[in-house]
Amino acid sequence: MIPKSRILIAEDERALGSLLQRALLADGHEVTLVADGESASSALQREVPSLTLLDLGLPKRDGIAVLQCLRSISLTAPVLVLTGEPQLDERLRCFELGADDCMLKPFSLRELRARCFALLRRQNGIEAVLRFGDLELNRMDHSVRRNGVPVPLTNKEYGLLECLMLHKGKCVSRDLLMEQVWKLGAEASTNVVDVYVNYLRRKLQETGDRPLITTVRGQGYRIGNDAFTSA
Repeated sequence: MIPKSRILIAEDERALGSLLQRALLADGHEVTLVADGESASSALQREVPSLTLLDLGLPKRDGIAVLQCLRSISLTAPVLVLTGEPQLDERLRCFELGADDCMLKPFSLRELRARCFALLRRQNGIEAVLRFGDLELNRMDHSVRRNGVPVPLTNKEYGLLECLMLHKGKCVSRDLLMEQVWKLGAEASTNVVDVYVNYLRRKLQETGDRPLITTVRGQGYRIGNDAFTSA
């Protein structure tokens, strides 16, 4: 999984801001949403986020001023600018002032999440593609392939597989999976992990003949290193 990051969204379009906030919260990040430039500047001065999504057309203080404020505090904190202005000069000015990336509205949410991942990966040294045998998980676009064939997964199935692959060769306890994928504590009484492991196994088996996920009795699940396990 992407390490939990603090993300600031400065966007005055309420519907778009809420959409971005929900998407990034679903990815496991801490997300602060503000709707004007003064609030954005105040938030930046309190704590520099891991990533800032910055709309240029903010009220009270525009995005250019906010970008300059951030760069006066940190030269390296990544910034993804969002703009509805198609003029190239404005986007070039953002890069000159220190923006790391720029997206023109309207944009694809899937592409935005991939660009956010790329900026966080660059900052944290995150591995973009995880592989085990004939299985490939691309963390940039949340896609999974086995034997080159796409495997459609729900968000929870994807999160479960990603967590197992990040711990490849090691047993991952149900408690850890509950915490990492479902954001629930060990005290939660549910068999949701076992249910989703079965869902995931069935989908992975449709494009490959070798079982990939093994059960470590009384402990949890594992991908790789099949010794002393029972499927």
